[in-house]
Amino acid sequence: MSNTICLRNGTVFTGIAMVPHASVIIKDGKIEDVVSNEKLKAIKLPPDTTTIDVNGATIAPGFIDTHIHGIHGYDTSDANPESILEMSKALVEYGVTAFLPTLYPQEHSKFIGCISAIKDAMGKEKGAKIFGANLEGPFISREKHGALDPKYMIPVDLEKMKEYNEASGGNISLMTVAPELEGIHELALYCAKQGIVLAAGHSNATYDDMMEAVQAGILHSTHFFNAMRRLHHRDPGVVGAIMIYPNIACEIIADGYHLHAAIIKLLRRVKPIHKIVLVTDCLRPTGQTSGKLMANHEEVYLKNGLFTRKDDDTIAGSSLTMIQGVKNLVEDMDVPMEDALRMASCNPATIISRQIETGYIMPGRDADIVVFDEDYNIRMTMVKGDIKKMAE
Repeated sequence: MSNTICLRNGTVFTGIAMVPHASVIIKDGKIEDVVSNEKLKAIKLPPDTTTIDVNGATIAPGFIDTHIHGIHGYDTSDANPESILEMSKALVEYGVTAFLPTLYPQEHSKFIGCISAIKDAMGKEKGAKIFGANLEGPFISREKHGALDPKYMIPVDLEKMKEYNEASGGNISLMTVAPELEGIHELALYCAKQGIVLAAGHSNATYDDMMEAVQAGILHSTHFFNAMRRLHHRDPGVVGAIMIYPNIACEIIADGYHLHAAIIKLLRRVKPIHKIVLVTDCLRPTGQTSGKLMANHEEVYLKNGLFTRKDDDTIAGSSLTMIQGVKNLVEDMDVPMEDALRMASCNPATIISRQIETGYIMPGRDADIVVFDEDYNIRMTMVKGDIKKMAE
């Protein structure tokens, strides 16, 4: 049996360029080739090849959500591997083929339990792959706590960091830290040796603090502009440093609320496109169709695409999905399709760096693929050549 699949007659975004009227050949879960429809006629595929005509839809590398807390009523704070696995199954509905389950700061033993749950879920996924844990703290600023509970934000503690890493089985991929905290340099050196990418976020760092952080290897940033020191003419702060230095990457939440469309335009002018990463930062009730909506242990309701606390109408967080983020970037923020897709797939794969087999539709890469139509409906999601979602 050849185990060959041919997705034919689509517009293929390879991660480098958009290729119209093209087909993708997949063999044994890997990309075999990308060819024009015309060239496909001359290729002799195995007789048992599964051929799927996508009727002009876009074929792109699967989306990678590197900052997500929950979806469909499941959450990383459940401290339960089954919740992480349910997130994995849900995410393929939105074209996501890999993700980093993301944890808020919380009481130490619970935090360790949540990290362990992510580790225990890895390798058992039925949908999107788990590329490790993302820790949004706890070494972050109480002055810039945002929606997070400041009582769980603590000074840098290298011994606790080692506990987190041990609980993860060495599978922490990304971590948000506040560069102004004492001891951050030592933490950065430890994380560099462990292959953990550090991102500046929930931070009141000055521009000088950020420059020291960059020298220590902190070259990513969490939800740009949100929960960070603002740009000022006498102190560019975290925001200014991110915009000034092209090697600092940044997350964006493209829901139209966390960032104004004009800020996206500004960012694209000052930042290399490969340094911008689309994330959802979405919460437990995202996509939930029944039952009480709960986020951060509080009841919320959905208003204008955001979850808002029922008690006081305070914004609790995002309900964005990756496919909606791509759509928003293209249709509402004047971002070319290929750039939006880079932000959703190639760029996150590059930033977390441990994963080099995905993020592109190129020979030898894992066949992690999303197919969507002109209305941004997900037609197919494929993980390592295995079809996880197929529209009727």
